[in-house]
Amino acid sequence: MTTDKIKAEFLRAYEEYADAIFRYSYFQVSDREIAKDLTQDTFTRAWEYMSSGKSVENMKAFLYRVTINAIIDYRRKKKPLSLEKITEAGFDLVDDKDESKDKEIMFEGQQAVEQVAKLPEKYRDVLMLRYVDDLSVAEIAVIVGETENNVSVRLHRGLEKLKNILKKNG
Repeated sequence: MTTDKIKAEFLRAYEEYADAIFRYSYFQVSDREIAKDLTQDTFTRAWEYMSSGKSVENMKAFLYRVTINAIIDYRRKKKPLSLEKITEAGFDLVDDKDESKDKEIMFEGQQAVEQVAKLPEKYRDVLMLRYVDDLSVAEIAVIVGETENNVSVRLHRGLEKLKNILKKNG
């Protein structure tokens, strides 16, 4: 593949997936600046891979896999934030159009993040990919390197665990 074709493919991938990669990173680390850094790191790694002449069969799955690896690298380097710090920082979801509605949505978002954070990572990851990033079971299977059946089971069990957590907390 020529350099121009690689650049075009990379730019198309960036335009199409950068927001989703950022959103996934943000939900994983709960820090906007770190999520930006992880997104940048993902696309830097992708560029290095592609410019070395290697081809990418499924760009979406490839980018999510690179992002997951970048998040793992980040977590190994740095202690994870406590859940208290995450909730203190707030959950910026909407514009300042209707302040009372915004506060209600922020509070609900904080509660959702708290409850999902209580799940084991294997369930939390597939739930986020499915319900935040709206990926199909097949796409998630490629990203996490599992069969579609295993992903479906994790989604089902993760939802059951989340329901149990929500029942306990009223």
